[in-house]
Amino acid sequence: MAKATEPMTQGVIWKRIIMFALPIFFGNLFQQLYNVVDSLIVGNFLGSNALAAVSSSGNLIFMLIGFLIGISNGAGVVLAKYYGAGNLETVQTAIHTIVAFGLVASAVVMVIGVGFSPQILIWMNTPDSVMAESVAYLRIYFAGAFGFVMYNIFVGILQAIGDSRHPLYYLMASTMVNVVLDIVLIRQFHMGVGGAALATVISQFLSAGLCLQQLLRTKESYKLCPSKIGFDADMLRQIVRIGLPSGIQNSIISLANVVVQSQINTFGAMAMAGCGAFSKIEGFVFLPITSFALALTTFVGQNLGGKEYERARKGVRFGVVSAVILAEIIGVWVFILAPHLIAAFDSTPEVVRLGTDKARTSALFFFLLAYSNTMAAVMRGCGKTMVSMVVMIGFWCVVRMAFLIITVPLTHSIQMIYWVYPLTWALSSGALFLYYKKADWVHGLD
Repeated sequence: MAKATEPMTQGVIWKRIIMFALPIFFGNLFQQLYNVVDSLIVGNFLGSNALAAVSSSGNLIFMLIGFLIGISNGAGVVLAKYYGAGNLETVQTAIHTIVAFGLVASAVVMVIGVGFSPQILIWMNTPDSVMAESVAYLRIYFAGAFGFVMYNIFVGILQAIGDSRHPLYYLMASTMVNVVLDIVLIRQFHMGVGGAALATVISQFLSAGLCLQQLLRTKESYKLCPSKIGFDADMLRQIVRIGLPSGIQNSIISLANVVVQSQINTFGAMAMAGCGAFSKIEGFVFLPITSFALALTTFVGQNLGGKEYERARKGVRFGVVSAVILAEIIGVWVFILAPHLIAAFDSTPEVVRLGTDKARTSALFFFLLAYSNTMAAVMRGCGKTMVSMVVMIGFWCVVRMAFLIITVPLTHSIQMIYWVYPLTWALSSGALFLYYKKADWVHGLD
């Protein structure tokens, strides 16, 4: 088996992609299982209002950290490019600039998240019945910003050089700690949703610490030296040039999802709980999608950096088709089992009905979600992040919000919120397909 840090410019294409994607898949599976257990504990021990409070916070959290994740993705593309080209001195410069950026960004996210969460929740039309619990959850979560921001930074570095195994091990450890702390803090110490947030913060600091230890101890070219952490102006420009569009894309799409959540909130706590329960189930659909998307970004970045253009094309074809097929298989099972899956989180009949309706509206269109996300990942890997940004913002933000603004007031139906997702997945998939077939994307990093 290839070493974890062997460049992806070598070896059998499908094996390299799968061996990179599998640890990410299992890591995301552990993370998703934790999210499910977290919601099960909250829903069954604290009730529907608490589940609604925690569920409705997800879009706001990603809105605030999505920009940083986008920049981190850009940093990973730059790092993968130089690692694939064998330019190890520049790899060192990239790593220490990325870490410096993460430290500064952590402080900014913490201040914004702790200070402005209540006002943003008001803008989201969060019901008074769940407002206090939502604020408590978010403030504790964002107080631990250094943990989740630096975890994403460190994992991005490891994945960019082709190591997806160590992040898996660290995520497994932190997930188990998270579950135990959830039970102890919520059931034994009766800390409510604040206990769920605190458990998440502690586990994220653990996983970030384990990643940091790996970067400090390694003898490879990606070794982190604390004394070298700082900003290199040219490297920062490269990272921002590629990462900024992804960051803007993540933030604006997250803002659109916050708008969607605010529309859901107007239908009450039962709708919030039902849709929140489905979002946990939907997370399993993202397992193959995210796994292959991250694998494709690294694979494309390293191979284009190493001038292996045809190898990059073959890898893209394999990765995209695999993600589409797996996502649709999961979608069929979700469609069939939806009532039982929703009831596991909250057996209130109205919650089950609303969650099932949302699931059965979206599930059979998961192949479009997979195609959009994996092709956007290919665009990131080849440095065409502006293309991905324009397409995804155009359809997942502008069209999505326009559709809701027009249809929901006219129909007063939550079904319009459910249908906006398959609609925008289809439009973005079509646009990215046309660009992929017509444009010269393989020379994006030259």
